[in-house]
Order: sequence, then C-alpha cells, then structure tokens
Amino acid sequence: MLRRMFTGIVQGVARVTRRVERPGLVSFELALPPGFDEGLEVGASVAVDGVCLTVTGHAGPSRATFDVMQQSLALTTLGALTEGSAANAERAAKDGAEIGGHPLSGHVDGLGRIVQVRRPENNHVLRIELPPALRRYVFAKGYVAVNGCSLTAAEVDRTAGWFEVWLIPETLRMTTFGSRREGDPVNIEIERQTQVFVDTVREAIDERLGPLLPALRALLGERAAALDDLALPPAGAPPLPPSR
Repeated sequence: MLRRMFTGIVQGVARVTRRVERPGLVSFELALPPGFDEGLEVGASVAVDGVCLTVTGHAGPSRATFDVMQQSLALTTLGALTEGSAANAERAAKDGAEIGGHPLSGHVDGLGRIVQVRRPENNHVLRIELPPALRRYVFAKGYVAVNGCSLTAAEVDRTAGWFEVWLIPETLRMTTFGSRREGDPVNIEIERQTQVFVDTVREAIDERLGPLLPALRALLGERAAALDDLALPPAGAPPLPPSR
C-alpha cells in the first residue's frame, strides 16, 4: 500500500470560482480540470497547491467545494486565494498507482518565497528562499515539493537559504508555475525520508558528542562548513531523477 496520499505529479490547474467566509473557516468552490472529478466522491482527498483538502460537496459539472480551517489558511498560501485564482491540483493516489514523483502527505511544512525567475531557452528556473527551519532538509539532487509538485533541487545554498528548480515546458503547461513571479509565496513540503535521516544523525551527534559540540562547530566554522553538512547523503549514492 502507498505510504503517502499523493505522488507530487500535478494533474492540472483548478480555479477558484467562489470563496465564502464562514466562522472559523473559508469554503472554496473550485472549477476542476477536465475529467478530474470522475468518480470524485464527497470525503475524497485532493491536494490543492500541495495542501490536502477534503471534498465537501459538488457544485455542478467539474466543480467541487472544500472547507479550509483557519490554521491552514494562516500557514499556507490558501488564505490568499480569491475568485479567479489558480492552483495546482492532484487527486489522492490509489493503491498500486505508479509514483512518478515522490510520496507526499499534503501537509505543508512551511512557506517559501520565489526570489528569482530565469528563462533560459526551453527552460524555466525558479530560485526559492526557504525558512531557516527547513534549510537542513534540502540537498542538491534531492526531492522537495513546491505547491504540491514533486521537484528535484538542482542547486542549493543552505547558507544563503535558497534552492533552484528547473522546469520543462510540460511542467509549466500542467501547473501554475509559469505565472508565478518574484516575491510570490509557495507551499513547501520536505521529503520525509530525508527529514528522518537528517534528524536521526543530528540527534546521534548531539547525544554522543555532547560537550564537544562547541569545539566541533568552531572547527567546522574555520573550514566554512556547518554541522548539518555531517548529515549529507553518503558519497557515491545514486543520483535522483532530474527536475520535472
């Protein structure tokens, strides 16, 4: 069985057709991509810009409604959605489905920010600033989910706090990334296996080195390194697939 609810392969772009403010939550009506709602039942899960939401009703052909609680509105980009806003959409994966991206839970870890957009020929490059608490979990050639899309970090500068993803035309066609601009916030979900690996190594270092940590940090500082570098994947590990 799948260990996660989504695969990070965006299936199309949904648009907000109605936003209703209610006590403690906001109800959204979304126009879904063609064919997206086939067999979509009330209670099913849909990732909207990477946030796992529950279908609360149907508002007509290819339209569904979702309720979003205040905490989700405050911690993700969904709070800024208005009528006409576009969002990446993916239905929950079924048992046995091919995972073309990487397993995602639909639980956003924090907000990133697009700080640079470049457009080399037939490519589209986004440089995304990460909140400090998430920087230790993103490595070059490692997976990261941005607005629900499974991507590979092409370049990473954890000291400066950013990573870059290269997007091909097909990704731009199927997602909202082509319309995203510098300064726009994005939802970030880190790859869970990487998180477990890094946190386990850090806890082992803290437990075993204890009093030696200040001296170790000083030594690493002299070499322009950081304690988190000790949690890098081992040399010679097979590379991950390129960005989509």
